[in-house]
Amino acid sequence: QVQLVESGGGLAQAGGSLRLSCTASGRTFSNYAMGWFRQAPGKEREFVAGISRSGGRPYYADSVKGRFTISRDNAKNTAYLQMNSLKPEDTAAYFCAGDRGASSYGIRRASGAYDAWGQGTQVTVSS
Repeated sequence: QVQLVESGGGLAQAGGSLRLSCTASGRTFSNYAMGWFRQAPGKEREFVAGISRSGGRPYYADSVKGRFTISRDNAKNTAYLQMNSLKPEDTAAYFCAGDRGASSYGIRRASGAYDAWGQGTQVTVSS
């Protein structure tokens, strides 16, 4: 099982930017498709973005498409989520997750498909 640790959350103003990082240890990072999820108070956890094992074919939720960019550096065992043009509705705890069962170019959006999770990092966007 890979261990995941997020960093980079914090407070931003609407229209601003933050970059989240997710560093992996314990298993071969490149064997995992990676996803970012978020959960706001009183709401269910939702898929934000995903990237395949090789780094190709990123996929985004409609709510963040054009504003967020997911990437990964397998040499550094790290995945990233660049968040631009932030909105107050982006406020949530953000979690990175690893999916070992995805196909080579596959990205799954269901949280139940992911078998490794970080502890989460809080993102708060003020208006």
